[in-house]
Amino acid sequence: MDFFKQTFSTESIVEGQFFLIDKPLGWTSFQVVNKIRWHLKNQTGLKKLKVGHAGTLDPLATGLLIICTGKKTKSIESYQNQIKEYTGTFTLGATTPSYDLETEIDQHFPIEHITSEQIQQTLKQFIGEIEQYPPVFSALKQNGKRLYEYAREGLQPEIKPRNVIVSKFKVLQLNLPEIHFLVECSKGTYVRSLAYDFGKSLKSGAHLTNLRRTKIGDFSVEKAFNMNSILDENSSKNSSLKIN
Repeated sequence: MDFFKQTFSTESIVEGQFFLIDKPLGWTSFQVVNKIRWHLKNQTGLKKLKVGHAGTLDPLATGLLIICTGKKTKSIESYQNQIKEYTGTFTLGATTPSYDLETEIDQHFPIEHITSEQIQQTLKQFIGEIEQYPPVFSALKQNGKRLYEYAREGLQPEIKPRNVIVSKFKVLQLNLPEIHFLVECSKGTYVRSLAYDFGKSLKSGAHLTNLRRTKIGDFSVEKAFNMNSILDENSSKNSSLKIN
């Protein structure tokens, strides 16, 4: 169902609602929140409305976002703390500074020595409580500044590792150099870092080339609203601009 074709009462929005949204590729989580706030304010006539999301998704990722309105925004932290499930693709043999496709490949590595048995054994190293370093291209703050701001200035801030929990990590399909995977992990886990570390453990390199969040706790992206009408509208505007 398309979120932007639904009708909601003013009272229900103010009292608090949570919506499951399937975030499209290329959108920031903040842009989704802004678009939904704009839609609900126009529909209800409210001049002020609290809207927030329960867990950021990178622009290059798609999938489940939980959006809260009104008094329900007080519950955001409880949603953020729930287990997340992702599916995606690692590409072996190369790394990027951002650990994904946001930046260009900076190094190439051999993959001829990698076998499916090695991959299955390596998976086991990443299940349980693990230590990982967040990517320098991330929104984490250090001394009041986002890490990606340091990165874009060519600086290398000191990044401290942190412990996260990976409760499930398995290969869905192996088609080297691509590994299609499913991972279930705790709040704060960077799947991009998982890709980088996984490649390193295979004595090679890897970066994340596709990521989709499929679950947050018991909530599934299969039950989420899509944003098709907005995407179609933007597509039409872009087409018009190109024609003119």
